[in-house]
Amino acid sequence: MGRHSSMPDEYGAAAADPRPRSRGRAVAIATALVLVIAAGTALAVRSDLLDLGSSCEDDVEIDLVASPDIAPALRDAATQARREQITSDGGCLDVNVVARDAYKVADTLRAGKGHPDFQAWVPDSSIWLQRVTQNAKATEVTTAGNVASSPIGVGMVPSAAKSFGWPDKTYGWTQLTGATMREDQLRLGAADPARSATGLLALTKLATAAQKSGDKDGTQAAALAKVLSQRTSDSDSQLMDTVARDSSGTEEGNPRRNEALILSEQAAFTHNADVGDAGELDLFYPKDGSPALDYPLTLVDEPGLSTDESRAVVRFMTLLTAREGRSILEKHGFRTDGGASPEAVAAQAGGRTPQPYADPTSEPAADEQIEQTLGMWTITVQSARITTVVDASASMSNPVPGSGESRMEVTKASMLAALSTFTPEDEIGLWEFSTLLDGSRDYKKLVPTQRLGDRKGSGTVRDRLSAAFTGLQPVPGGATGLYDTTLAAYKEATSSYRGGKFNAVVVVTDGVNEDPGSVSRSSLLSQLAALSDAEHPVPLIAIAVGPDTDKDEIEQIAEATGGSGHQVTDPADIQKVILKAIIEAGAKSN
Repeated sequence: MGRHSSMPDEYGAAAADPRPRSRGRAVAIATALVLVIAAGTALAVRSDLLDLGSSCEDDVEIDLVASPDIAPALRDAATQARREQITSDGGCLDVNVVARDAYKVADTLRAGKGHPDFQAWVPDSSIWLQRVTQNAKATEVTTAGNVASSPIGVGMVPSAAKSFGWPDKTYGWTQLTGATMREDQLRLGAADPARSATGLLALTKLATAAQKSGDKDGTQAAALAKVLSQRTSDSDSQLMDTVARDSSGTEEGNPRRNEALILSEQAAFTHNADVGDAGELDLFYPKDGSPALDYPLTLVDEPGLSTDESRAVVRFMTLLTAREGRSILEKHGFRTDGGASPEAVAAQAGGRTPQPYADPTSEPAADEQIEQTLGMWTITVQSARITTVVDASASMSNPVPGSGESRMEVTKASMLAALSTFTPEDEIGLWEFSTLLDGSRDYKKLVPTQRLGDRKGSGTVRDRLSAAFTGLQPVPGGATGLYDTTLAAYKEATSSYRGGKFNAVVVVTDGVNEDPGSVSRSSLLSQLAALSDAEHPVPLIAIAVGPDTDKDEIEQIAEATGGSGHQVTDPADIQKVILKAIIEAGAKSN
C-alpha cells in the first residue's frame, strides 16, 4: 500500500511539532491585529465575531484570488465557513476563491491600471508582493499574515532516487543539481524562475550555495541556470506533467520526460496522492536548507475596500489560522504553524528519515539576492538585444589618471570585455556620437543590432563589432551630442523591439549635452517616457564616465525609461557596471 493510503484524518493526532514557532506567524498575528485596528475593526476580537457558530443576517461577499496550489484548500475553508455560518459583523462570510497564477496577478497589480475585480489575494510567495511594490504606481497590497508554508526540494522517480542513495544519503543544493551537468545526466526539470516562485527561490538558493563554495564570479551558477533552462516549464502545473510515469523513469518512447523535479513539498504531496504507488516521487530535502513558499494573505487596494470587506478578509484569516483551518490546510499538504508534526505531510510527499524534513527551511533570501538571481536568469537564459552607444567627443582623448591611456582606449577595452560575455544568440549593435558626426546628425550607426553568430562576409557580426569597437577614436573638436543621440537610439530600439529577448540601450558618455540645437532636456525626458512601454520594456542604461558628467541628469534620463544611471571614475569599470545594470534591469522587467 502506498504512502498516500496511510494518511490520518486528523493531523492533530500526530506528535507535537518539534519545530520552533515561526517568527512569520508572530508577525502575521501582529500584522492582522494592526490591520484590524487600522480599519476600525476592533470589534473583531469580541466573542460575537469569533463565534464559529453564530447565525447571520446577511452575506459579506469576498472575491479571493489564490495560487492554483492552495486554491483547493481555501475553497474547502470557504465552504466550511458557509456551512457553519461563520460571521463577520453579523453577516455570513461568503468567500469566492478563484485560482490564478501568481505571476499573472502580480503583473496586473504592478501595472496599477483599473480597479481589481477581487479584494484579497493569496500568492504562493511574498516575492510576488515585492514585484508589485517595485512600481510606485502599482495597486496597493497589504499583508494580513501568512496562512501556510511549504519547503522546496528535489523530487525523483524511485529509480533515480535509489541511484542517489535516497533516503539515507543527503546532499546540498549544488551536489543535487550538479548531477545534471555530468555526462550521465539526470533529467532535472524546473519551472521558469520568471513565472514560478518555486523556481526562483530554488535558483537563488543554488546561486548562494555556489557562491559560498567559491563561485565568486557567478559562472557556476550561470552554468547551472543554463542547463536547467533546457528543461524548464512555463509554470509549476506544466512542470508536474513532465515527470516520467513509471518507476524506472525511462518511460519507453518518451525519453524527454524528467526523472527529477525542483518542486515544493506540497506539489509532491498532491502528485503522490493522485498517481498512486507506481508513479510516486521520493523527495530529497537538501541538507544546506530549503527555501519555502509562505502564502501571504493580502488585502488588495485596501483604501478602496469597504469596512465590511476589510473586516471579512481579516475574519477569513482568523479561520485559516484556527485549528479547523489548519487541519484543512494540512490535509492538502501544507505546513501550518502550531499544527501537527510535519512527519505526515513529508511522508505523503515522499520524504523519509534521515532526510532533514523536520525543519528543512533556510533563512529567507534577501530581496537583493532574489533580484540578482532573476537578472542572472534573464541574461543567461533569455538572449539579449542591446544597442550600445559610445561617446566619441574630443574629451574622450583625455588621459585616465594612473593608466597612461586615454578615456577612449580604456573604454574600448572595457566594452570589448563586456562583448565577450554575450553568446552567439545575443543581438548587439554599436553607435558612436559626438556633434555633426553624420551630416546634420550627432551620431553614426557603425554596426546594426544583429545576432552575434550571424555571418557577414568573411566573418561574423561579433567580428565586425570587435573591429568597430577597436576602431573607435575621439573626434577632434567634437562636442557631446547626448540628447538627440539618446532619443534617436531609444526610438529605434523601441520600434524594433523583439519579444522573448531582453531589450535595452546602453549609452556611455563622458560629458553633458553640448549641442545647443538639440532637443531640450524636458522634451527628451517626456518623449522617452512616452516611448517606454511596460509590456515591451526597453530600459536605458546610462553610464557617465569621469568628473565632467552630471550624475543626476544621467539618472533622470535613464529612469524615464525604467532603466538606471551610473557614474564611474575609471572607464575600466564599464564592463562590470554594464553587466550589473543588465542584471538589475532584467529583474525589473520580469
